[in-house]
Amino acid sequence: MEQLAHSERPQPHDLLLALPLALGFVALRYVFERFFAPFMGKCLGVKNRLQVTAAPSPKLESFYTQRSRQPIQSEIVSLMSLCGQTQRQIETWFRLRRNQDRPSQTKKFGEAAWRFFFYLTAFMAGLACLIDSPWFWDRRECWRQYPVQSMERAHYWYYMLELGFYGSLLLRISVDVKRKDFKEQVIHHLATIFLLSFSYCANLIRIGTLVMLLHDSSDILLESAKMFNYGTGWRKTCDTLFVVFAVAFLVTRLVIFPSQIIHTTLVLSMETFDPFVGYYFFNVLLMVLQALHIFWAGLIIRMVYKFLKGKVRISSAGRPRLPSHPQHFPAHSGGSRGVPRPAGRYNPSSVSSVFPGASYQLDVPGKPLMGGVQEAS
Repeated sequence: MEQLAHSERPQPHDLLLALPLALGFVALRYVFERFFAPFMGKCLGVKNRLQVTAAPSPKLESFYTQRSRQPIQSEIVSLMSLCGQTQRQIETWFRLRRNQDRPSQTKKFGEAAWRFFFYLTAFMAGLACLIDSPWFWDRRECWRQYPVQSMERAHYWYYMLELGFYGSLLLRISVDVKRKDFKEQVIHHLATIFLLSFSYCANLIRIGTLVMLLHDSSDILLESAKMFNYGTGWRKTCDTLFVVFAVAFLVTRLVIFPSQIIHTTLVLSMETFDPFVGYYFFNVLLMVLQALHIFWAGLIIRMVYKFLKGKVRISSAGRPRLPSHPQHFPAHSGGSRGVPRPAGRYNPSSVSSVFPGASYQLDVPGKPLMGGVQEAS
């Protein structure tokens, strides 16, 4: 790459710009969620659910904060004697207390709206700077004259902004809505950052830009489906977007990504150069992403299957739910029946972004289905 001009070749120290960009995204997101998201939520009818607060109980609160949010049967018995309450009262208190800690609809909407805004902007900008590139239409162009390939300024900023965004997601992951696929999201974010950083330093920018564009395309649909799900009166729109997202995700992640991206890096690259250490490292990172794609795709397929087979019905509130059952908790050992149990339901609000990771959650009586395909609520 020494044959290229200094401004036309990637430099490892360029990656340092991603750090202030990540902090800038955190600040920009705060402004967006503070001033713009509430207005958008109001337009879509986003409302926080009314919650019944747990009665003040210093002893139960101390146990809740210091030991466990879900006490086992033996702990419930001890709390009964300590507080002079029945098992039902103890269980109800902990259920209400857990509900108090759940993120509000407006908070979840703000996160989805911010990600939708970024993914839409990144996809449109990426498409604009790649549509005229020869490697967008012919994958062999990714390796022509490699590694002596000049870097355009538009591609440089495309990389830096994506790196800064995923860096901001890692900085915020401890305070964002924690979903069922939290570990998968962390792995996904780290793999993405390593993939972008290494591909930039190794001048694999052409294939890297294709990877970013491909992932952003379906993430737009994911976040828009979540936004409409949090609103009121948008059930059909939400369901339509979810189906379109599921199709787009399966096509882009299980068909295009392995057949076009991985095939290009594994096979077509060998027409230009022999394998080297970076070749194996880069492909391993791509395989990690593909493994996460398969994991999340399986959960989406199960969700769509249950939805289409009629195992999910639409409630009067406009959200899909499972067919009605006697809604009781099964008796605990030494416990009692009769504590109300919410019906399991299909809820696109449980979806997190896939690049980063996302998840759907379906609580089937007796068998919870949890997982990711995002923000994954």
